[in-house]
Amino acid sequence: MELVLLSGGSGKRLWPLSNDARSKQFLKVLENKNRVLESMVQRVWGQLGNVGLENSAVIATSKSQVDMIQNQLNGQVGLIVEPSRRDTFPAIALAASYVYTVKEANVDEVVAVLPVDPYVHDGFFERVKDLEAVVHNSDAQLALIGVQPTYPSSKYGYIVPTEEMSAAEYRQVSRFTEKPTEEKAQELIEQGALWNCGVFAFKLGYVIDILEEKGLPTNYEELLKQYDKLPKISFDYEVVEKTENIVVLPYDGYWKDLGTWNTLTEEMDTNQIGKGVISEDSVNTHLINELDIPVTVLGMSNVVVAASPDGILVADKDASPRIKELVGDFDNRPMYEERRWGWYRVLDHTKFEEGNEVLTKRIGIKAGRNLSYQFHNQRSEVWTIVKGEGVFALNGQLRVVRPGDVLQIQVGDHHALKAVSDLEFIEVQSGTQLIEEDIVRVYMTWDEIEEYCYALTK
Repeated sequence: MELVLLSGGSGKRLWPLSNDARSKQFLKVLENKNRVLESMVQRVWGQLGNVGLENSAVIATSKSQVDMIQNQLNGQVGLIVEPSRRDTFPAIALAASYVYTVKEANVDEVVAVLPVDPYVHDGFFERVKDLEAVVHNSDAQLALIGVQPTYPSSKYGYIVPTEEMSAAEYRQVSRFTEKPTEEKAQELIEQGALWNCGVFAFKLGYVIDILEEKGLPTNYEELLKQYDKLPKISFDYEVVEKTENIVVLPYDGYWKDLGTWNTLTEEMDTNQIGKGVISEDSVNTHLINELDIPVTVLGMSNVVVAASPDGILVADKDASPRIKELVGDFDNRPMYEERRWGWYRVLDHTKFEEGNEVLTKRIGIKAGRNLSYQFHNQRSEVWTIVKGEGVFALNGQLRVVRPGDVLQIQVGDHHALKAVSDLEFIEVQSGTQLIEEDIVRVYMTWDEIEEYCYALTK
């Protein structure tokens, strides 16, 4: 069985820690068994390893999340990168073409699709493995996993199965109901309805046939070129609603969507992350602070206080799901991002009337990682090394850098930096247009950079 994890999200429901570059699955707020903070995607990847599924898994994602995934999973996972954000049907179709032509899987191979961030126990992924047998043994075109509801929720979709259960426990799906009222949800539960957790499986040929029917290429490279021709529509609307023969496999175990501050804080092992104080009379209150300044919470119960370079949230937990409505129009650049080489945090961004801009960042590079050999057309930069040791490349010349060194980079200068030990520096950009797109990358790996620099000195 091939496993496709879908990683998307706009990052609005867990503002200000999440943003368009750092969606909820990348927030390191959950403790692992070693008491180390990890993200949802790190937790899930570890669970896949526990049940022996990591070698068959790939992640389908957008360009903006590639560096974050590579950073948090240390480059251990295969990625299917969408050329542009569309919806779940295009993403799954692209993943199917990848499995079909790049991995050269047979059309009878079972493909299971699931979100990258369910909060579950390992037994959930054992149930995912059961989908392979269900697809092969039933005549169904799609096999889903349905979670046994623990309360009547209006936040989830419901799968309503028929009463008849097969010997293999799966049941035929009668219909779907999307986010009913709590009263209607209670009625559905009494009818045996299950929560739809977004997990389903199919034979590879089923989606390949759909692509052929639409006149779209089944070859991965060709589909990448024509990706914009795929309808911008969810898999549920484009495929599931048009599929007649669907079965569901019940899962009677722990499952939770940690998509809002109130649900996320319920699963945190500590009430406080970062600098600050919570008074003793503040009951069921959580403080998550990514800033270097302390935050004090005094006499406030059932609230979440979250502070990051992107902003500060103080919210009643029950009201916290409404945050997306309030910050939906915010269009500021992300102030914190994780990259394949480390991370950066924006310290200050100033625009002057004459058109010039100054952007100040604190940048961290992990030991052994490097920035690409690159140049800029719109800006100059000044780097001040504050921690660690590294090797700096500038216009073909290499030099060792240490704390206190100040590096001048002019418009058009070719430059790169490798961290020998964990390295941090302050970067001050100055120019007329300070955007991430003003980066022309010449070489990505340090071996290529060294080879180029040494060749110039011969």
